[in-house]
Amino acid sequence: MAAELRLGIVGAGGRMGRMLVAEARGQEGLRVVAGSEPAGSKFLGEDMGALAGVGALGAKVSGDSAAVFEASDLVLDFTIAAASVRHAELAAKHGRALVLGTTGLDAAQGAAVRRAAESAPILWAANYSLGVNLLLSLVEDAARRLGEEYDIEVLEMHHRHKVDAPSGTALALGEAAALGRGIDLAARSQRVRDGVTGPRRNGDIGFATLRGGDVAGEHCVIFAGVGERIELGHRATTRAIFARGALKAARWLAGKPAGLYDMKDVLGLR
Repeated sequence: MAAELRLGIVGAGGRMGRMLVAEARGQEGLRVVAGSEPAGSKFLGEDMGALAGVGALGAKVSGDSAAVFEASDLVLDFTIAAASVRHAELAAKHGRALVLGTTGLDAAQGAAVRRAAESAPILWAANYSLGVNLLLSLVEDAARRLGEEYDIEVLEMHHRHKVDAPSGTALALGEAAALGRGIDLAARSQRVRDGVTGPRRNGDIGFATLRGGDVAGEHCVIFAGVGERIELGHRATTRAIFARGALKAARWLAGKPAGLYDMKDVLGLR
């Protein structure tokens, strides 16, 4: 990795974009050099440091995401699904590393990200908290060791502004449980319960979603047996943990060859 890693941030005016700027400002070897927002954003032309509350950086928010990739060694993206596909394509075109934290991508959009990773190093994770990524491994191990007589339920809560449900992290926890059980989550998940649903189908993985207030993120995976219940959970009290984890991932990804990576690679959990 170069002595100084030049960072670009697409979605620079968003909550995570501003948090990334603030966290990077205090870390040696990282410099935010460019950022973008969609056309018509009220943040266009604003200094990124001033937006993040850490003082002027001399890097202004532009409406040209391609220019962000040209100016940076690595780009961080916590935006929306359609925009992230475009950003992955730009990473491939310019050969730039991309740390991708967007959730809610559909199958076609996910396939587009994987194609882009054939030409650029892309690290894609549903959650950049170090604690959550350890939790994923614990859930997989518990699901592997406990039989189907233990029902699995994934409960999550986020702030009122979150647009996708279940959260990407909740789905990742469900995937971890399914992997441990050796089953296909898509075929064995229960997303909604309403009305007279009948008894719970044995072996399914259930999801429950709560939204409200300013909750940064809470997740709990419940293994409910007869006579006992095991709960594995994580509670975020600040969004800063996601920014710190993303910047740790950025340092790890810099200089890596093209390919698709995740936080298991960063933390050595494979």
